[in-house]
This record gives sequence, C-alpha cells and structure tokens, in this order.
Amino acid sequence: MPNMVLESPGVDQKPGPVSRSPLAGRVDTQPRKRVAFLFNAQRHQLLHGVTSAVALARDWDADVRILSPNAEHLTYARDLAERYSPGSPLRFEEIGSPLLNLICSALGWTVPPKLLTLLLASRGLSSYDAIVLPERTSTIMRWFGVKRPKLVHIDHGAGDRAVGFDRRIRKFDFVMMPGDKHKRRLFAEKLVSHGRSAVTGYPKFEAADLMRGDATPIFPRTRPVILYNPHFSASLGSWHRHGMEIVRGLAALSGFNLIVAPHVRLFDNPHRRTEGTEALAEIARLPNVYIDLGSDRSVDMTYTSLADIYVGDVSSQVYEFLRTPRPCLFVNSGRHRWQGDPNFAHWAFGPVIDSPNRIADAISDAIGSHPAYRNAQSRGFAETFDLPPGTSSGARVAEAIARYMELAPSRTAGGRP
Repeated sequence: MPNMVLESPGVDQKPGPVSRSPLAGRVDTQPRKRVAFLFNAQRHQLLHGVTSAVALARDWDADVRILSPNAEHLTYARDLAERYSPGSPLRFEEIGSPLLNLICSALGWTVPPKLLTLLLASRGLSSYDAIVLPERTSTIMRWFGVKRPKLVHIDHGAGDRAVGFDRRIRKFDFVMMPGDKHKRRLFAEKLVSHGRSAVTGYPKFEAADLMRGDATPIFPRTRPVILYNPHFSASLGSWHRHGMEIVRGLAALSGFNLIVAPHVRLFDNPHRRTEGTEALAEIARLPNVYIDLGSDRSVDMTYTSLADIYVGDVSSQVYEFLRTPRPCLFVNSGRHRWQGDPNFAHWAFGPVIDSPNRIADAISDAIGSHPAYRNAQSRGFAETFDLPPGTSSGARVAEAIARYMELAPSRTAGGRP
C-alpha cells in the first residue's frame, strides 16, 4: 500500500537523557517559579504549546519544563524547541511509570490512559507553581491532590464545536484565546473573566511552519488536490455514516488528486487503525489517492497547506486551511439544523451537503461558487486568529503567563521587559 501512511514515523534522532529530578536551586532572594507544560494526549497538541514554553524559558525568569508520558513526544518537542530558538534553557521530563509507558507503546497506544498518568505523576505535579494544559480532561488532577499549581489553559484548536467552550474552562486560573471569536463567546458564556485571560494568537502556525519538511511530490501527476479531513466525532463527523462513500466518490473524480487525512484521533485506537487500513487498502493503491491515518504530516499542516479544495465536517483544521482562502465543501451527515448555530459557524464558508450521493456535482459547485464565499472565509479567519504582523504567538503566550505570574524578565537570555 504505497499511498497509505498508518501512523507517525517519529523523529530521526534518538531521545536524549530525560530528567526525573528537580533542578538544583539557585542562590536567589526568591526561588525561581516552576512552570510545567503538560502534554498528556496525542502528539498534535505539542504544536500548540512548545514554542510558548521555549519563549517563557528563554525570556522570563522561570524554570520551565515540557512534561509527557511519551518519550517520542519529548523527542519531537526537543526538535521543535531547537528549531524555534536554539539553545533555550527549556527542560524535558517523562512522567508517569516508565514500565506502563513502555507497555502502552508496545500495544500501539499513543499515550497511556490520562487519568492513570495524572495519578502516578500527582506528587511531582504538585511541586509546580503553574501547569499549562492544552486540554481540559487533565484538570481532574485537582481530585488527585494537585492543589498548589495555578492551571493555565491553551487550546489545541480554534474551531466552533461546543466542546471548545465547555464548562471545565472555568476550572482554569488563566485562559489564552486565539482571537476575538473565542473571546466574545467565552465571555458571553461567563467561562472567563478580565484579568484572568488574554488574546494571544495561534502558536501552531509558527510551530507547523518550522516542522513541515520539504514539499516532496505526493502524486505522479500534477492535478488540483482535494483534502478529505473527517473529524473523529461519531455524532457530528461524516466518517462513520458516509466516510467510505465519500472517499470512493472523490477518488473516482476525473482530473483530481485526493488526500485522505482524518483527524489523528479517528484512527488512534489500534483496533480502529486496523479496520481503517483494511477498508482503505484497495483505494490506497490508486495513483491519484494518498491516505494518511496519523503521521506527523497529518498534524503539521502539510495537507491543509498543499490542498486546493477542503472537504470536511466539524474539524477546526478548516480554519488552518483558510490561512489562504480556497473552496470548501461540508458534509452534514447527521442532518443537523446548523443555520444560525455558532457550533457550525464555519459551514458559512462553502456549500453544505447532507449526503455524498452527488459528490462530483458538489465539488464543482464548491469550486464555482467560491467567489461568493471568499469574503466570509477571510472575515472568519480574521475573527478567529489575532495575528499582528511581525509577532510570535508563542512569545505572546509566554508574556501573558509571565505577567499573570509576575515573573521578571530573564537576565541571561535577552528577556523582554
């Protein structure tokens, strides 16, 4: 199956030594504050926080560490950190149980169960002054006795689904927001407050730009490229009801190449990955089809940058695709009443179909009608991401954390006042 990538190939270099003990204390009037960036889930979340951790360690007076139960994730984070700012004082630490982590890796699990990792790491987590999280599940560490650290939220996407605005955001002491869209909604739903939140842009853009490799040709013939990017949600996404029908229909279109790159969580489970591999095996052999079920390319914006047309449902990756406005087509497999619903705001960026039975006509319509959607796409992108020219979102996140925690600028690495 030359045109199917099943999972992440990892990073070429071997993992370096992993720290498992606190740093020796400095002789200061006040001890340095300790900040952890905890990545307790799949690799895609790293791109949303590593540059911020680097900037905080480099520019502000704090002991900053990347924590993960997955050694390969730490290797990936080291690579990204070095590309963003070579020689930064950021530290990396594997948490949880080494034996458990090894067993889970052997079983094909990306990471061990979140709650078990938190329970095993709770004592060490309690030693930090703040813990930065790109997801909400890990706030349950409070139940495991991790009371001391402030919890800081950085999101791992900028979509419209209700889950991005869930009530657990109230559990955080400080919240980052990518732009005005999130700010308006989070304040309207009383999930954040002034003085405990900040608009900081979208660090993934700079991180993905650093991590993407050379744009090696994927297809033998140059044609317009369609990206099918289904979400993992069984109730909101298109894969579980129509995925194979959509793939077959798009693969049969004359004059197009097709990339099938689902959200990494769709086939993260080893059993589901086997099912997906078997179901897509014949289609993957077609010269105009390329299938990626979870490699680094599926998280570093390779495909959203490469594609000419986006076909999807509720994934926040559509906003990353619209960094450059292009035709979009959305599949409403659940026949949701989406008009006027903020959870489906991105469906205003292209035609919406309820089934793929006329997918060829739908693609033609999406291309032909794109001028009518271009302004909405540009406006939606600008409302979602606050990206002043010449700024680093990672540095903005770091500064917001530093201000909140009253950190002094670094005296040795050109810290910003």
